Order: sequence, then C-alpha cells, then structure tokens
Amino acid sequence: MGDLLPSSSSKKRILSDSELEGVRKVAKVHPFFTKSQATSGVETGDFQWLSPLGSNGSCLHGVNLNPKSSSKVAIFDLDGTLIKSEFHNKPVDGKPGWEWWKLNIPSKLAELHTSGYALVIVTNQAIKPAAMNLWRQKIPQIAAALNLPFRIFAAAAKDEYRKPMPGMWNELDRIFNEHGTKIEKEFSFFVGDAAGRHYKGKRSDFSSTDRKWAHNVGLNFFTPEEYFLGQLVHTNFELPGFHVSSIPELPLITPTSSPLLPTPLKQEVVLFVGYPCLGKTSFYRGHFQIQGYEHINQDSLKTRDRCIKALQSALKGARSCVIDNTNRDVSTRAHYINVANAHKVPIRCILFVGSCELAWHNNLYRAYNLPLTVAARELLPYMAFTSFRDNYEEPQSDEGFAEIKKVNWVFKGSEEEKRYWSMWLQIDGK
Repeated sequence: MGDLLPSSSSKKRILSDSELEGVRKVAKVHPFFTKSQATSGVETGDFQWLSPLGSNGSCLHGVNLNPKSSSKVAIFDLDGTLIKSEFHNKPVDGKPGWEWWKLNIPSKLAELHTSGYALVIVTNQAIKPAAMNLWRQKIPQIAAALNLPFRIFAAAAKDEYRKPMPGMWNELDRIFNEHGTKIEKEFSFFVGDAAGRHYKGKRSDFSSTDRKWAHNVGLNFFTPEEYFLGQLVHTNFELPGFHVSSIPELPLITPTSSPLLPTPLKQEVVLFVGYPCLGKTSFYRGHFQIQGYEHINQDSLKTRDRCIKALQSALKGARSCVIDNTNRDVSTRAHYINVANAHKVPIRCILFVGSCELAWHNNLYRAYNLPLTVAARELLPYMAFTSFRDNYEEPQSDEGFAEIKKVNWVFKGSEEEKRYWSMWLQIDGK
C-alpha cells in the first residue's frame, strides 16, 4: 500500500502508483537534524528519553537515532498497531514482552523512511508506576529492532496530551516549526486501532480515540488492517460520546416576551442556576456587571454563610445583586429567596441550560485545549458535575421567583477558539 492522501472532497482516496511518485517528488523534505539542532540528550545510534514535556512533565518524549524533520509525517499508535496489545505492560520472564503486530511492520516503516517520511509514535500510557517503568524499558528494545529514526510521545496522564486531545500533535508541530519545517497534513497520516469499528460476531474496537484524534488534528486516518494489510476501508464505525455538533441551535435567552433587565432598573436579586462551566460568570459580566449589579459567588467567598451575609449587606444598601452559584436544589435556593423576601425585594431565576456532557466538555476545553493566546483555567473535578446532575431540581415559580428565564449555551469566541472548542475532547466512556 503506497502513500495515502485525502482528496479535495471530504472522502478519502488511495492514489495510484504514478500519482504517488509525483507526490514524492513534489513534497519538500527538511534535511536531517544535525547534532547541534537535535533536542538535548540525543545521541546518534541510540534511543534516548528526553526531558518530559508539559508543565507537569506528563508527556514522555524520546527519539531513536537522529530523527529528521519532514513536511510528510507518518504517525502511528503503538499497542495494537505497531506491536501486539495482548502483552500490554506485563513482564515476560522478568523482561518487557512485546511482538510486532504483523511481521511486515519493520519493512513498511522502512519504506516510509526511504520515501522521506518522518516517523512518529503517539500513545496513551496513563498506567501505574511499576507498569510504566517496564514500558519505558520496552521502547529501546523496539527501537533497536526497528533500527530507524523515529520520535515518540507518550501521554502519561489524563490531561491535554491524552488522545483524543491534540496535545501530542501540538508538541510535534512546535518542534518541527522550531526547525523550520511546516507539516503538510495532506501528505501525512495517522494509523491507529482505536477506531470505533463494529463487527458481527467479532469483538468490536475498545475505543474510538485514535479516529477522533486524527479528526481533531486534521489528518487522514487508517486502521492497521487498512494500512499494513491493504484491507478495504471499514465503514461500520461509531464515534460515541459528546460532540458539540449535537447541541441544538436555540436563541440565547428565552422567553423573549420580557426584557432581561427591568426597564427602568429597580432593585432586585437574580439567582443563577446551572452546571459549572456553562458561562454563568461571563453572562454576569456581559449583562449585569455593567448595570451595577453586585456579584456574589461562593468560589470567591468560600462559604454559603458568607454569600448570604453579602446578599443581606447588598439589599440593606439598596443594591441589586446576582447570586452566581450552581444553586442546584430547592433547599439551597430557599436560603436566598428567604433573604430577598425578608427585605421585600423581588428575586428572579436565570437557568443556564446544558447537559452534564456539555459542561464537562467546556471544562476540558478551558483547562486543556485553548489556543495559546487564551489563558487556561484550572480543571474542575468530574464529581462537581455528577454531584450537580444527581441532586438537581429544576427551578419552579412556586419557590418564590417573580420570573424564570433560560439561557441556552451559545459559544462566544473567535473562529480559532471555536475550532479548538469543537474538537473531540472527552475520553470514551467519560
């Protein structure tokens, strides 16, 4: 099977041998890194683990021989793609055990290297320390058997580097850019076994993260069977889990029969309800802060008692305010309703509509997948979302609200920010 390139349409096609030869002649290949250009720690002829990448060092990074930078990149998953997955990271006779997935793997990779491709491995390896130590010993053995220059990235935690998140691609792209090479995605591809395939009478794929990763990055994708064995493209696959394309297009605020803020302005309390990461604080800043509404938030004040005292102080001072908490159930909301009633100030509810999956996706985006121009936020624990979901009671007028409005999720940001937000971010099953 020769080079594989996407056509100008959304469908992929396999080029003929004559077309492939033309592509090889046109594609520009950056020369091999010299020792002075290579990342610190590289020694010609040896596999070397380099300094881990990321603020927490969670992305392991290594090179074999003196890997080149090229406009064409062939990227491979490891377990179940280049080597058999049944060995996992268990020792065999006290040593790391592994076998090539198929015997033609080394020759196929050698063909790619000869054709000017940079060889890269990207793999998820968030495993226990003992298994990780064994796995790290295995890679030099694979490198020695292959005897080809390659670069490897391994996501050792469940963060921005773990597929399907594009962190490992971003590091690869950065490294190549630093050496004057722009990766041409139309001439590059990714091969992985986590493709979401379904079979009749046969075990289906355990995951779809490899196919999702290729989709996020914008690379042509193939399964090991398609690339190494020349099998027909498997079309019966599914990409489970949340994707932003499932969000219905709705107006930002409903109902529209009344204004968001009273006209003329009068003292009131506005109580927000909704999952974390559905834009409550941004909504406050965009609509209420500019009108002088005080912001009461438990993340800042730390306890509910302090929030209640802040509300009492605001109402005594004839100020309007917004209670910007999740306020998930009737009993929680009653604390603020009772204070408003005691001061004879009307209280309205604004419900931020969105699923647990959407809120978690926004959390991952804000912490892990923002463009470099946007400051990241701290990741909230998954329990913060499941706790809200399991204890949520939808607000009702008879709780004492003068009005209930709904705010539907509408992404706000640049086109680049929206592209990052629109990627597959959630690990299968969560």
